[in-house]
Amino acid sequence: MATSEQKPQEQKPLEFKIPNLEGVEKPIKNVVFRVSRFDPDKDSKPYYKDYEVPVYRFTTVLDGLMYIKYNLDPTLAVRYSCRMGVCGSCAMVVNGRERLACKTNVLSLNSSIVTVRPLNNLPLIRDIVTDLRPFLEKHRKVMPYIIRDDIEAHQDREFLQSPAELDEYMMLTDCIKCGLCYSACPTTATDELFLGPQALAQAYRYTIDSRDAGAKQRFEVVDSPHGVWRCHFAGACSAACPKGVDPAFAIQQLKKLILYRRGAMEKRKPAPESDKVREGISVEEVVKNIPKEWPSPPAPK
Repeated sequence: MATSEQKPQEQKPLEFKIPNLEGVEKPIKNVVFRVSRFDPDKDSKPYYKDYEVPVYRFTTVLDGLMYIKYNLDPTLAVRYSCRMGVCGSCAMVVNGRERLACKTNVLSLNSSIVTVRPLNNLPLIRDIVTDLRPFLEKHRKVMPYIIRDDIEAHQDREFLQSPAELDEYMMLTDCIKCGLCYSACPTTATDELFLGPQALAQAYRYTIDSRDAGAKQRFEVVDSPHGVWRCHFAGACSAACPKGVDPAFAIQQLKKLILYRRGAMEKRKPAPESDKVREGISVEEVVKNIPKEWPSPPAPK
């Protein structure tokens, strides 16, 4: 049986049509970066300088600063490292708010001008680079590590703790020591000796750790005129944290621990009426005892 030869079908090249490449291959718009500049060798005070930066869909503030440094002005001083919101090196004030430059998308700012300046409450080294030594020294003062009396006797094993004990302080372990909370704190702005929200939060983190026995040593540091009692609970530190840590809450809890230590917060007996609720008196029975008509006040004499 004869078979006819089949001609091979022509294969058409695959075509990938992406509907919108705006912001990927071509910049969406140009944005003015207004950057704080300061060279201690020749400037008497900081000043702002404008740069025009092309912005793509995923351009971050740090990307814009790198564009300036590589293409427009190589003298710009910027501190950065991981570029993924982990190290905290690129902390700065962007459009009036403390932010990590590597996590801040330029388009999300909804502004044609991006104003960049260094962190508050820290000595200025150059441009937008600050001296973090005062911040880190206060961090060291609160002894941010596990303190135990039996460390020499148990070097060959782990100090175990339950998941519930870990949950007590887990949120505070996300601190990356970026200094944003320190910059946003109004108390730090008025008292340079104030320990600051980051150090106080870490003091609480290690004090409530079930493996730690260093509460007494830390309380000697934080229970001081420039320690925990200087916090006015503004909450700016928690609002500035890029990792969701709540230093304001930790500081209030640290105050509570100190008051318990002083004996100023002892357990009190419940109010007499609360016992009736525990006995099972319903809300309806309580409402029945409320008079429907209140007596009229006596007439003036």
